Parts: sequence; C-alpha cells; structure tokens
Amino acid sequence: MTAVTARAAGCETVVLASPRPAKITMAAAHIAKADLFLCVGGAQAIGTMAQGINGLVPKCDVICGPGNKWVTAAKSLVNGKCGIDMLAGPSEVLVICDETANAKVVAADLIAQAEHDVVARAILLSTDAGMIEKIDSEVADQIEALPEPNRSTALEALKQSFAVQCKTIEECVAISDAIAPEHLEIQTANSQKVADSCGNYGGLFIGENAAEVLGDYGAGPNHTLPTGGTGRYTGGLSVFNFLRIRTWMRVDDKKASQGMVDDSVVMARLEGLEGHARAAESRKL
Repeated sequence: MTAVTARAAGCETVVLASPRPAKITMAAAHIAKADLFLCVGGAQAIGTMAQGINGLVPKCDVICGPGNKWVTAAKSLVNGKCGIDMLAGPSEVLVICDETANAKVVAADLIAQAEHDVVARAILLSTDAGMIEKIDSEVADQIEALPEPNRSTALEALKQSFAVQCKTIEECVAISDAIAPEHLEIQTANSQKVADSCGNYGGLFIGENAAEVLGDYGAGPNHTLPTGGTGRYTGGLSVFNFLRIRTWMRVDDKKASQGMVDDSVVMARLEGLEGHARAAESRKL
C-alpha cells in the first residue's frame, strides 16, 4: 500500500523497511518492485531512510507508512529534512448503526480493530439502545473465542473504546465528524444517504457487506489512512504524496505583458519594496 503507490507515482527508487521480514513480506516487496529492502524497523529505519548510507541506501525524499509511537516520533523529527505522509496514531474504527444492523457483524468489526494494538479504539454510535446491548453481548462472546495474544490485546484496547446512544442519525454523524475516525462504517437503513452526509474520515465503508477488513486486504483504496482526528484536514496516502506542484513562467510577448508589469510596479511600491518595483519597471517598453 506504500511501495505500489510510489511506483504508480513514477518514483525512480523505492526503499522498503521491515524488521525480521517473513518470506511473504519479501515476496510482496518483490511483486511491488521495491529496489531495496532494509531489514530494520522503528526509529532506526526512519533514520536510515532520512539520512541514507553512503554507497548503500540513498537519502529518501519521502517517507511514508504507519508504525508504532517510536516510528511516529522519528518521522516528526525528520519532517522537513524529507517529506512524510502523516504522523499516524493508534488505529481506530467508528461504526454508525441503527436497529436494522446485524449485531454479530458489527461486533466482529469492532473486535477486528481492537486486536490491532492495545491502544487501538473501537467506537460505536447507535440510535438504538437495544442494538448497543446486543452488540456488547456479541463482543463479549466473540472476544473470548479469539486465540492469544489477540484476545488479550483486544481486551486491553476495549478499555479505551466506547459506545454512545444518540437521539438521531444526524447526531451520530455530527459526533463522527468531530472525531474524524480513521475507518468509518455505516450500517444503517439508507446507508448511502447517511454516508453522503459524513464529512470527516479516513476510509468510508458503506453497508453491512463493506467490511473494513476488506479495505485492509482486498479492495483498491489505499489503507494508509489519517488517524487521531487528522481526517479533518488530510486524506489517505495516494500518488499525490509523491508528486510536486512546480510552477513556471515564460513571457514571449513583451507588449502583451505590460499590464502585468504596471500592476507589479504598483503592488511592489505599496509593499515598500522599491527594488521589486524597479525590477518590474526594467521590463517596461
């Protein structure tokens, strides 16, 4: 979800980093056409890519991808020396549902997020108190059937997770927009209409069949997504993270440019920049 995006953007060199990579990880890197694979992780990987190693690893212009708190801290330190995609926090899912939802499915999706990390968050917003009780019961039953260490991780994550009963779906949407979750699931009647009213999120999953886990592994949208409320002003990883907007100007018709020259002279003197004004005046006919 990172290397393929960089390749699609036209990056000439793609460097991946992962500690103790499994064979399947190495195979994925090969298929993604990575040029270099660093068998290191954490802050060390970020430092290596930002600084480079003479003759071995080039200095990277953009570093992207999620990681633990040490990775996030390291990315904050190198930001400016190179570009980064975002400062990712703990993973999170928010489900908006009503009385039409399938409690078993919603509970499974909440647990799937909770098993990510002990600091992950699974949030439920519903207009139906009975549905919240059903989902709570399903979560309790399903989580006990998880193998270890997934069960213990999910139980710890659920300590900072919560459910809110809202008066209306509109209130659910308002709370969701304030949180700006990484993953937002809509499991309601008229789910598309509800989804269309949502404004802040990383990835949006509409209807019971659109499981967030399908976004993890099977669907096309990139799954490097904004967390911790940053979905209010940014989006997920895309080719735009690897592209630059570069502007240029060429003036071949000096006569046609005189209006622009005159305006520049006036603006420069209004700002008290006489050198600017005279540079513009040197282009007058």
